[in-house]
Amino acid sequence: MKFTIQDFRKRFPDDDACLREVLRLRFGSITVCPYEDCGKETRFHRVKGRRCFECQWCGYQVYPTKGTIFEKSSTPLQLWFYAIYLMTATRSGVSAKELQRQLGVTYKTAWRMAHEIRTLMGRRSLVQLRKRVEIDDAYIGGVRSGLRGRGASGKTIVLGMVQRKGEIRANVVPNLHRSTVLPIVTQTVKKSAKISTDEYTTYAPLTQLGYRHKTVEHGAGEYVRGKTHTQTIEGFWSQLKRSISGTHVWVSKQHLQRYVDEFAFRFNQRHEPGEMFNVLLSYLAQPAPRAC
Repeated sequence: MKFTIQDFRKRFPDDDACLREVLRLRFGSITVCPYEDCGKETRFHRVKGRRCFECQWCGYQVYPTKGTIFEKSSTPLQLWFYAIYLMTATRSGVSAKELQRQLGVTYKTAWRMAHEIRTLMGRRSLVQLRKRVEIDDAYIGGVRSGLRGRGASGKTIVLGMVQRKGEIRANVVPNLHRSTVLPIVTQTVKKSAKISTDEYTTYAPLTQLGYRHKTVEHGAGEYVRGKTHTQTIEGFWSQLKRSISGTHVWVSKQHLQRYVDEFAFRFNQRHEPGEMFNVLLSYLAQPAPRAC
């Protein structure tokens, strides 16, 4: 089911509707005052001019945006919600410049909002990948000329693991040494999984670690051997690289992980794109610890 701009405007016509949604997501339906000296059945009313609600009996106040990406921002909540809508309604992402134009805010504000939303997208499930898993690495950015891929200068390495027909995990890593890669794999992938990689030697010890590991020889022009291939993860890399170059033009190493998280979030929600907006809002309810 699609979530259109008309649906968005009907559901969130103003800041009050947005604040009530954050209240619902974080606190549910509050029928009893949580203040110990009160504890009565109550209704919480909106406090005019403030992002809070208060108990009708004792005046105890609840601030729904506290501890969220909205807490220290003076930008109207409806603009925040619209930015979230834009970033979940497109396959290739939205640049800060486009947010600036659509929201009518400064570039600095738009850039910060986009980064905070990407931080929210970075919430990860701690459930390990299983069944058939593809592992591969990609090199992002750097100089345009010279070597491509492994051995290229000035590029940032991203390690990716994807469960076929399932979710992806992707991490910016300093190098592809076994001491760096293998602990991430063992934390992220269940030992019963069947792993497909290319022939890179870093992945060679996976069999010794208890995984059923098979490779394809990319260097020899082999890309598929039965059910052994890395086409799923390579498709993700292609989309990520096209979107960075086409939408954002360039991304610094310092902030690359957030952009990777953004596209991983979209990939993981690909089966129900109409629910992407609601899923991201639901992350406000309980911030989760970051996995590997």
